[in-house]
Amino acid sequence: MRKGKILYLSAKDVESANVGMDQVIDAVGAMYVEKGSGRVEMPSKIGIHSRPDAFIHAMPGYIPASRAAGLKWIGTYPENLAHDLPRITGLIILNDDETGVPYCVMDCRWVTAKRTGAKTAVAAGFFARPQSRAVGIIACGVQGRSNLEALALRFKIEQVCAYDICPEAAETYAAEMSAGLGLNVQAVQTPEQAVREMDIVVTSGPITQKPAPVIENDWFKAGAFAAPVDYDSYWKREVLRSADVFVTDDVAQMFSHQKAGYFRDIPPRERVLDLGDVAAGSVAGRQSDSQRIIAMNLGLALDDLATAPLVYRAAVEKGLGTWLGS
Repeated sequence: MRKGKILYLSAKDVESANVGMDQVIDAVGAMYVEKGSGRVEMPSKIGIHSRPDAFIHAMPGYIPASRAAGLKWIGTYPENLAHDLPRITGLIILNDDETGVPYCVMDCRWVTAKRTGAKTAVAAGFFARPQSRAVGIIACGVQGRSNLEALALRFKIEQVCAYDICPEAAETYAAEMSAGLGLNVQAVQTPEQAVREMDIVVTSGPITQKPAPVIENDWFKAGAFAAPVDYDSYWKREVLRSADVFVTDDVAQMFSHQKAGYFRDIPPRERVLDLGDVAAGSVAGRQSDSQRIIAMNLGLALDDLATAPLVYRAAVEKGLGTWLGS
């Protein structure tokens, strides 16, 4: 940190820092141990909602073990795609934990994408069967890419079935991810083909308060693990309610969101596990090969604050960004 100056990192700077997904997975995993041990601080998200199914949230947090303190200010506007704008935009601010002085402002999109995929890999490490080989991806955008990238680092994936409401997007995804990750990725024509017989399923469509879910209970096989990063948008009530294990990254925030109109069909609070408790060892993960497990993670400020300092340090080492201030 340069006294009196703030490093600004554009989206290009953040990507050019070239932080590896393996580093992000390790950092996010370590953070959940801290969270489950009660050694972090994270107020609930607050936000404004200027359009239907759109929001701008303030997400503060603090991880003492890594001296990571700050806030993400993030907007999610699904209709932006029609205007050739990113669906997700925003900034992350990092503050010195001794003085409170901000020392970095960075574009949030790369961090948001990578930490979300990383968290799926962390959750899958506890709840997916180690021998999982087949992955289904529903929605082939940024999150469909980052989640598969992270899972490929933790599992010996042999088959990927990818579905998108836009068939051309699924075809492009299949070609790019096959080449980029060296996997057998196939575009499929229906959501069912991306769920049935899959060991791991990731859904990442738009988040809505009034979802129109399509995934049926009998598509989700015994022993499978699912990571809906789009809340309950794709999963019917009977699937969510009949899962043997249902886990989220923060139980309190999930049920706070429920009061705001989300998560109408999830299991009751007493049946929902917290990922931090599992990471810290106070609650067991998967206990049999037949359990059907859903990890419906919200996305936390702590995920961003586990990841953003990695980007800051790499950017400083590489001389990236613009220093602001006198």
